[in-house]
Amino acid sequence: MGVVDPTLDVEQAMIAAGATCVIGCDEVGRGALAGPVGVGVAVVGPAAAAIPDGLRDSKMLSEPRREALAPLAAAWALHSAVGLASAAEVDELGIIACLGLAGKRALAQLHAAGVDIAGSVVLLDGNDDWLNKALHTPLNVVTRVRADQDCGSVAAASVIAKVHRDRLMIEADARHPGYGWAGNKGYGSAAHLDAIALLGPTGLHRKSWLKITA
Repeated sequence: MGVVDPTLDVEQAMIAAGATCVIGCDEVGRGALAGPVGVGVAVVGPAAAAIPDGLRDSKMLSEPRREALAPLAAAWALHSAVGLASAAEVDELGIIACLGLAGKRALAQLHAAGVDIAGSVVLLDGNDDWLNKALHTPLNVVTRVRADQDCGSVAAASVIAKVHRDRLMIEADARHPGYGWAGNKGYGSAAHLDAIALLGPTGLHRKSWLKITA
């Protein structure tokens, strides 16, 4: 079965039903052993242009393609942002709460840019609304499995967030050499696990995930 490019069919239907905008939302770094968890958001409105050629779920793209597409996705969206929650926050609060915290921080950036968040629909990849759990005032969140593959706004959010977090991990690799973060981006590769055993954890490691208490 060939790769199907995302469309704006879902977003356009939501706008036709009364939403001022659709905010595509996707997470990155959820399963990593080191580094932050991130949530990307990308806003599309009634006059959205054609989706940038080749844009799709970040997991379906090579690193060079993601790097090339991220600025195109950011320019295409009305607004975009990435919110982060640190490894220390993951240890303290748990990963689901930190997804919500990172999403809340991303939405705060959109609000500061003038996006009508209350009048928008948040289109969230997956089947669990972890975002509203972190908000004092619930938003209109619609979960959709495979939204990162099927929906242009979520595909854009996924690429923007992935490239943002990858760059953070590449920068962190220069400060904490030996863990291979430039390549594994903090995920649990064999080389990364061997490095933790040899060098011990850093302040960027999720110690609760490594069963380390100090």
